[in-house]
Amino acid sequence: MAWRAAGKKGTFPSLTKALSVRSRYTAAAATKFDLEEAQRTTPVFVGQVQGCFMNAAQWKSNCTNQLTYRFPIRSFHASPEMLAWKKEPEALGLKIQKKGKFKKRTKDSSPPVEAPYVPPKLKRAASSSLSDRTVEIFDGMTTVELAKRCGVPISVLQDILINVGEKVDSEYDPLSIDISELIAMEIGVNVRRLHSNEGAEVLPRPPVVTVMGHVDHGKTSLLDALRLTSVAAKEAGGITQHLGAFVVGMPSGASITFLDTPGHAAFSAMRQRGAAVTDIVVLVVAADDGVMPQTLEAMSHAKAADVPIVVAVNKCDKSAANPERVKVQLATEGLPLEEMGGDVQVVEVSAVTKTGLDKLEEALLLQAEMMDLKSRVDGPAQAYVVEARVDRGRGPLATAIVKAGTLVCGQHVVVGAEWGKIRAIRDMLGKSTDRARPATPVEIEGLKGLPMAGDDIIVVHSEERARMLSDGRKKKLEKDRLRRKMEAEKLGLASESNLEDEEGEVEEKPKRVEMAIIVKGDVQGTVQAVTDALKSLDSTQVFVNIVHGGVGPISESDVDLARACGAVIVGFNIRTPPSSINQAANKAGIKIKIHRVIYHLLEDIGNSIVEKAPGTFETQVAGEAQILSIFELKGRSKARGEDVKIAGCRVIDGRLIRSSTMRIVRSGEVVFEGSCTSLKREKKDVEAVGKGNECGLVIENWVDFEVGDVIQCLEQVNRKPKFISSQSGAVKIEC
Repeated sequence: MAWRAAGKKGTFPSLTKALSVRSRYTAAAATKFDLEEAQRTTPVFVGQVQGCFMNAAQWKSNCTNQLTYRFPIRSFHASPEMLAWKKEPEALGLKIQKKGKFKKRTKDSSPPVEAPYVPPKLKRAASSSLSDRTVEIFDGMTTVELAKRCGVPISVLQDILINVGEKVDSEYDPLSIDISELIAMEIGVNVRRLHSNEGAEVLPRPPVVTVMGHVDHGKTSLLDALRLTSVAAKEAGGITQHLGAFVVGMPSGASITFLDTPGHAAFSAMRQRGAAVTDIVVLVVAADDGVMPQTLEAMSHAKAADVPIVVAVNKCDKSAANPERVKVQLATEGLPLEEMGGDVQVVEVSAVTKTGLDKLEEALLLQAEMMDLKSRVDGPAQAYVVEARVDRGRGPLATAIVKAGTLVCGQHVVVGAEWGKIRAIRDMLGKSTDRARPATPVEIEGLKGLPMAGDDIIVVHSEERARMLSDGRKKKLEKDRLRRKMEAEKLGLASESNLEDEEGEVEEKPKRVEMAIIVKGDVQGTVQAVTDALKSLDSTQVFVNIVHGGVGPISESDVDLARACGAVIVGFNIRTPPSSINQAANKAGIKIKIHRVIYHLLEDIGNSIVEKAPGTFETQVAGEAQILSIFELKGRSKARGEDVKIAGCRVIDGRLIRSSTMRIVRSGEVVFEGSCTSLKREKKDVEAVGKGNECGLVIENWVDFEVGDVIQCLEQVNRKPKFISSQSGAVKIEC
């Protein structure tokens, strides 16, 4: 009745809505013009629809007209998957989930394992890549900029700031340069401090001049002539073995700070430090000797530091002097001289007759004027350690040159990995002063430990900050040392594995013994120089192990350490130890070697290394004999053995030894090698027969002698390595 009422009112509902009352599948089939499918699926309901409204043909025609102007609606229920439900889904490639019960999981009756809590590690870059990176820091940089330069997230820096105890509200707040260095060291990167002269008072300063050159070319004598002193006469052996700093007042009224560097090959690190802190390098070359190895090394140090060079040709008063040859040699080595169109000034001087010194002064002041040397005067000081030593009454002392600012007595400083409060400042004449200005060499007192030569001196505002920076730098140095050791071990393992892959079998390595050495010196620079020189004596047979290196006299702790590791104690430029220490060393069988000249020290240690080396055993010919006749013993009994052939010989070179191995050479070819069972001379058994004598010998398992054969006596000889010292002072062990 509802359907008829709707038809009379003219509001006949749509076909799809009507059909959805009874069957979804019939509606889906009708939208696809599939009336036959709808009749086959639900014939009863389709018949009812035809009887109520219209016949099937009219219904199909109306649907066709309507769908011609309307977009066809595709229902999910008419998808191939749903239509194929009653057929075979596997045949159509469809996967239908099969109904079934889920398997129950078996309950684990074992108790839970209580594991300790491990906090998550911060995600950082690889330590090897960070440790090789150097970032520039300055006062007032923000956390964002520091994180960008270090290559780590800002959250990592914020965690470090909390651990350091620094309160920063925002990542854009400025940080002090000391806090920036602490953060960078905690991350694992190297830092280089940048200082700004903005707003500071900048004034001209005197130049810092380093005198460099080959050993015994007259560097110290030239300085003595300039300042009217005699330092060279006080040096042990007549050669400079320290790095000295002096302020020389010139006749014109100007002052120049000079650094005197050693010329021996062992003091290469000292020359490099002198070139790094200087403004001008004076290259001293002897007119009678010419360009030598340390001259070329000094040139390379100056070029690496980008420092201008002034050449001083010394010893021009000698009869064998040839300055022109020196100039040609320097030009050949790539030094652009003024006379040849370059910019390097050349001055001919003589330290003995004091000629040419005014021209040298004029050249230095001209070069300094061209460079326009200026430095900041006010503010915290920046200084550079030239040398360091330990005084018995005053403790660790550091000789430094102020680069900028003013160093004031009573300030807290950090020197390398050491820190302290400056108790006293003395100039190079020993006079106390309360402050040091730029380009002034001074000696500071009050450090807690002995710094390394070449360390920077920075001024901090409190003792707490100085302690934190010192501890951070010590940890960084220890981490770098362990990392280098691990990398060296990895490289060693890799090289061994490569050798195994290439050769298949590892050859037996020669026996290598260890020689442990404890080095004590008067200053830090000489200790480092002696240590480097002794390490150069390392060879394939003897491993030179520097157990300890320190500044100061030999103490009982050094003797105890030497007793524990079997080391030799080497003292350089220190006083002789007291009798109690000598007696303790003699009782423990420890050798103490005291030297004041680097030549003698290296020669003594080199000879000790040669004695301790195991050497290599080689086979050499000890003597030769020629067979003149052959004798045969026949008819011997079984108890005395078979028939024996005896070779009658004459020794033509060296001697024949019965216990040695004999080699038979025929027509230049070796035919047999064996041991000698009998050697007689004039019917007497002998152990050896000398040159020119005749003898008879029997060789085991060999009877095929021929007249004219040569019998060589072979012996094993232990060949020791050689200690070689060159003219330039370089030493090595040749195996």
